[in-house]
Amino acid sequence: MISRRDFLQVSMAASAMLGASGFGNWARLAAQQKLTQDQLLQFDTFGNVSLIHITDIHAQLKPIYFREPEINLGVGAAFGQVPHVTGADFRKMYGIADGSPSAYALTYEDFTALAQGYGKVGGLDRVSTVINSIRAERPDALLLDGGDTWHGSYTCYHTEGQDMVNVMNMLKPDAMTFHWEFTLGGDRVREIVQDLPFAALGANIFDSEWDEPAEDFAPYKMFERGGVKIAVIGQAFPYMPIANPRWMFPEYSFGIRDERMQEVVDEVKAAGAELVVLLSHNGFDVDKKMASRVKGIDVILSGHTHDAIPEPVVAGDTIIIASGSNGKFVSRIDLDVRDGRMMGFRHKLIPIFSDVIEPDAAVTKVIDEQRAPHLDQMSEVIGRTDDSSLLYRRGNFNGTWDDLICDALISERDADIAMSPGVRWGPSILPGQDITREDIWNVTSMTYGQAYRSEMTGEFINVILEDVADNLFNSDPYYQQGGDMVRIGGMGYEIDVTKPQGERISNMTLLKTGEKIDPAKTYMVAGWASVNEGTEGPQIWDVVENHIRKQGTVSVQPRDNVKVVGA
Repeated sequence: MISRRDFLQVSMAASAMLGASGFGNWARLAAQQKLTQDQLLQFDTFGNVSLIHITDIHAQLKPIYFREPEINLGVGAAFGQVPHVTGADFRKMYGIADGSPSAYALTYEDFTALAQGYGKVGGLDRVSTVINSIRAERPDALLLDGGDTWHGSYTCYHTEGQDMVNVMNMLKPDAMTFHWEFTLGGDRVREIVQDLPFAALGANIFDSEWDEPAEDFAPYKMFERGGVKIAVIGQAFPYMPIANPRWMFPEYSFGIRDERMQEVVDEVKAAGAELVVLLSHNGFDVDKKMASRVKGIDVILSGHTHDAIPEPVVAGDTIIIASGSNGKFVSRIDLDVRDGRMMGFRHKLIPIFSDVIEPDAAVTKVIDEQRAPHLDQMSEVIGRTDDSSLLYRRGNFNGTWDDLICDALISERDADIAMSPGVRWGPSILPGQDITREDIWNVTSMTYGQAYRSEMTGEFINVILEDVADNLFNSDPYYQQGGDMVRIGGMGYEIDVTKPQGERISNMTLLKTGEKIDPAKTYMVAGWASVNEGTEGPQIWDVVENHIRKQGTVSVQPRDNVKVVGA
């Protein structure tokens, strides 16, 4: 039923498994400057149902640069499996030619040079064009948003998510689920949700007082499209009260809730659902495990971990689709559903090359209206990168954006050591490019951005690193909460990802002296994004802006203060 296919389009039939690759052809077309919107959108319509998936937009309304991760380690059964394959290994796995558009879109190597050739990606007006094109072929296609939509930019912060709500309403989704949205606060989320013209889904969102499904969110919605009864079930981020401040949404509880998910699947099946789609913000490895434990899910549209995978992953009878982040990709899935069974499918991960895809003028107008009141503030140039410094975030252990943030924390907050959260959102900045206030907010914007300054013992620092490492490298996906390792400035350490919790971190060293971190000694640590209520300190975007202003031209090269063993 599943066929391998190129980045643009799978070619398959329900009764055959084919091997095909069109990466080379795409690369040649681009080299000849013949890459067109029609070629990016080309698709042989298949079956009777179409799904469109977008996720983890993080409030990026305009085109951006976005570098994919260099290191994305898998442990246990996930070792060496997608999405834990990067760079040359990823290109080899999917037959991607070096220097091709797909190499630029999906891997990190030669990113600066390729970015200068292929340009920016994303932009919701371009995303709208892609959606409209699919709907022109399939007017009843379902558009499903995987969450992390109302978070991550200057305008989103200052409008409490209203800018994204207004623009997304133009795209006309059929349903969405949630994660960072809840950091707007429970009251604000309810205010928005009650006026949404589409379904707000979360089967695992419960009332924390009564431990029963929250009335503000439907567990699922039934659709009839292409003569097929389709159930779309929502799964919000399970670890909200752990990864984000519980005090912002105390009325809700979350969790993976396998048994609840099975009950909902059984319920929609009993109600006549012929296709069951899980719109998930679990993260990819969690979704893969859930597919093995919950029976009856046909398709999982996976979000949270920002993975861009050019073909579905099969887990039992379930196909899992991952559609990247930051508005960089749109997934189209055509399915042949007959007699209550999925007989076959075609899938395409569509890259949103901003210079190739024509923007939807009506959406551009709304985007510009949201940005207009803030444009002067956002567009102010604070500094620039030097000719060899690429600012990026993604990677399990390091990212130059976070190295710069750590430098700012140490300098501006007079600290020995700095910690920056291992979040995965945030565009990249090319060498020699201006850094605007908007750019800084794109990697720091959140509703609990205070930059704290606190004394910590060496022992406590070790405990923090061990806890975060277990979240990332526990062999059981249900104990992984997504994100990457906390970024460290001013200190080096060694990590063995194969060890159990409490034994992964060693050789912690204070970089400015070269001395080993003393467990009993106290160090001044600066950080931000504490989940504790009442955290005091300046906002992180102001800290970073002040630091960059003083630098003028920023020079940040990849660092080797984290030594990884056992990977």
